[in-house]
Parts: sequence; C-alpha cells; structure tokens
Amino acid sequence: MDKVADIGRDIGAYIRQQRNNAKISLRQLSKLAGVSNPYLSQIERGVRKPSAEILQQIAKGLRISAEALYVQAGILDLPVGGPVTDAIRADTELTERQKQVLLDVYESFRRQNREAETSATEPESESQAKE
Repeated sequence: MDKVADIGRDIGAYIRQQRNNAKISLRQLSKLAGVSNPYLSQIERGVRKPSAEILQQIAKGLRISAEALYVQAGILDLPVGGPVTDAIRADTELTERQKQVLLDVYESFRRQNREAETSATEPESESQAKE
C-alpha cells in the first residue's frame, strides 16, 4: 500500500512541477484539463491517484506527453531512448504528432546506420572465416 501512496505523491509532484514550469495556476489547469479544482489539488498533494483517462486530460492541459505522465504514474515503463529522444519528448513547443514524427525519423536513421554498419562488417567476417 505504501508503494501506491508513493506513486500517487510522485505523480502529483510531477504534475505540480510541470504546471509551475508552464506558469499555469491550479485553477487554469483544472479548466484546461476539464477536472475539478479540488480533485486536481488532491492529485497534486498525492491524496488521489488519477486514472489514465484523467492523466491524459491533464497532459493535454499541460501540453505535455500523456506518455510522460503514464511513466511517472507507473502505468507505462520508462521508454528506451537517450538524450535525443528525451529532449524531443520534453520539448513543450512541439505537438505530440510532431514529436512522434521526429522520433520515427530519428529511429529510422539509427536503424539505417546500424544496417549499413552490419553490412560493412559482414563480408570482413566471412572472408576471415574462409581463411
């Protein structure tokens, strides 16, 4: 039970931090997210643990990735990435669609480079095997 309470506090603190970063009041976020002011306050204080649907509404109000909130809430595992993917996901000036397109392009370049690297080393390995 303590772990659930910790997750509730963690997600609440994360939402508060994101709200403060966006310079949005609790009242403004409650309107943007379509969530009552008292309920949002309880979430931020860790008294309530929001559902995935409520997290999605809050993410939309904050203009951040719902995935980021799901990870913080323990609904999703931390996505594998690195500094580039983390930066893209954290960018508040991009829409979710733009972020996904950038991530797809970035990953396709990485995959292409891995395939080229593998192709370049394979003939070398085959010739060594013949010797």
